[in-house]
Amino acid sequence: MDLRQLAALVAIADTGTFSAAADTLHTVQSNVSTHIARLERELGVTLVDRVGSRLTEEGEAVVARARRVAAELEALEADVASLRDEVTGSARMGVIGTTARWLIPALLSAMEERHPKVKVSVLEGNNTSLVPQLTAGFLDLAVVNAPVDDPDLVLDPLYEEDLVLVVPPDHDLAARTRVRMSDLEGHPLLLGPQGTAFRGDLDRAADRAGIVLTPKIELDGLRLIASLAFEGFGAAVVPSAAIPFWLVDSDAFRMVPIDDVGTREVCVARRRRGLPSAPARALQDAMVDVLRAQASVLRGVHPSSLEEQR
Repeated sequence: MDLRQLAALVAIADTGTFSAAADTLHTVQSNVSTHIARLERELGVTLVDRVGSRLTEEGEAVVARARRVAAELEALEADVASLRDEVTGSARMGVIGTTARWLIPALLSAMEERHPKVKVSVLEGNNTSLVPQLTAGFLDLAVVNAPVDDPDLVLDPLYEEDLVLVVPPDHDLAARTRVRMSDLEGHPLLLGPQGTAFRGDLDRAADRAGIVLTPKIELDGLRLIASLAFEGFGAAVVPSAAIPFWLVDSDAFRMVPIDDVGTREVCVARRRRGLPSAPARALQDAMVDVLRAQASVLRGVHPSSLEEQR
């Protein structure tokens, strides 16, 4: 099996046609066709349906593995290069939006100072979008809400975060100094879809309190939920650090602590198979140090046992 064969199949998956794959690989279409035909003969299956250049089920399975092989080769090159004098290469990370706002600026500054030859790429998203890209090899690391039910991933605890209720000034609970989950019964809330990690945390807290949460609208994106709550669109339970310091004294909403909701756990996720590259390991080390520094000024953020992640 030739790496060029795998690269040809991945290029077809990414571009949709043999000719576009050839352009991506800076070769001619006949070479791409030859690589695919030889790979199919070796495996004894059809990988690409020639009508429409669509991958077969077997083709999809091979592409998933091929992406992991490519990621391992890239990590190998970065590790060897980093053994010379300094860490060099690329590190691709994903991060949930409410964490990205305060983590990424300080993290990028730390990486520029410590490892100026590492190219860092950042993708903002939520668990729904980040987890598949991490397992497929498009990302090296992802900062996500826990739990993540994926046996191919390992989660390193990063921090826990207090949760607060954000309500419009005229809301029935706006004048309260503290509430319990039972106080939320019957009040429509901006919520994430059922099945998402943060919604699961809230539903479990509600179940312990003997209530069922009432959605005003369901939105797949905690940063969007927080933004709408800050603008007075509705009540929502959000992580405390999701509230920018310049909005803390805003008249557009009220923050009310919740005594029995628990905390949100945020983790760094990585693939179980394969050792992260030197640039990815350097990025995670810098992330831990940045979090330690930020935790002293961020409201309601409680770092996990950071030394265990080194």
